[in-house]
Amino acid sequence: MKRLINLVNVVKQGRPPVGTTPTVCVHRENKWQLLRYVPSGATITHKTPVLLVPSLINRHYILDLMPGKSFAEHLAYLGHDVYIIDWGTPGPEDRFLDFDTICDAYIGRSVRKCALTAGSNTVHLLGYCLGGTLAAIYTARRPEQVASLMLLAAPIRFGDTGLLSVWTKTPTFDVQQLTKAFGNIPWPLMQFSFHMLRPTLTLSKLVTVADRAWNDEFLNGFVAMETWGNDNVSLPGAFYSKYIEELYRNDALATGTLGISGRPVQLHTIRCPLLAVTFEHDNIVPKESAAAIFDLVGSKEKHSIHLPGGHVGGVVSSKAKKTLWPQLSNFWVDVDNTSQRVVGKNKPPTNQTGPKTEPRPAD
Repeated sequence: MKRLINLVNVVKQGRPPVGTTPTVCVHRENKWQLLRYVPSGATITHKTPVLLVPSLINRHYILDLMPGKSFAEHLAYLGHDVYIIDWGTPGPEDRFLDFDTICDAYIGRSVRKCALTAGSNTVHLLGYCLGGTLAAIYTARRPEQVASLMLLAAPIRFGDTGLLSVWTKTPTFDVQQLTKAFGNIPWPLMQFSFHMLRPTLTLSKLVTVADRAWNDEFLNGFVAMETWGNDNVSLPGAFYSKYIEELYRNDALATGTLGISGRPVQLHTIRCPLLAVTFEHDNIVPKESAAAIFDLVGSKEKHSIHLPGGHVGGVVSSKAKKTLWPQLSNFWVDVDNTSQRVVGKNKPPTNQTGPKTEPRPAD
């Protein structure tokens, strides 16, 4: 009876509260905005801010799912100054918004605004899924203000044996005709592709809900996750075209042949501390794809975390709050402490000139 009552209440209540941690917008441009989390009672004790870069395919609030299950809120209460990019919803006029603009200009703007707002010279950059791919590319191109790079289930080598990689390489998958026909790539098309990775997933979810509907906490979290999972975003056609042609079909990031803003992207130029997280049952980003980063970067300090769980549940579950989230926070604290010790021991002379850097997109 308890299960039936809970299921009826879910239907009556409708969409649960998601993405509710208070934020302020520190920058807005086109459809996207940079948000700063300001939960009541949280105190910033770590100077270097954390910038979260989510995937463009799904809404950003997966990292702020609901009260008590919010990664961003948790970090804020641990003393971190937390920012996130909300990519927004592209309109028909954004069909020509390209990969270089999003990866180099938009993320670059976010990094600089984040550092400026926090009063810091650098930021800790965290990318989740496709957001991690973009974060890695940006760090390789513009490493000056990145204190550390953290990748959560982020594809790096696309020449793997995963189904997504296989599908995108089929001759009948005509990317140019697809973008010509639709402009922006419709989110239902991409969602269907992900569903096809596990055709029985919907049935499995129904069985799980029927079995655990008596548990209020589980049911609330499940409904919140399903709300996010069905709140998808279409991708700008020009961005999608390069994403498929260069990354999936040519594996250009891993082979060093990718170009951004007219310059090559070489992952070995990444020298900041690196942490990459992979999941055993991730059917979207296989471990071999995400773990490839370790053989390609030039960082001396490289850390890996491999956990059971899937692409989403491994990041935002109740177990992740107890196991994964504290480890991520500790990584940033250790990087900051190490940096402070190094600066204290090796203060540069007053007449020292800084490293030469190439021009960056204007703010």
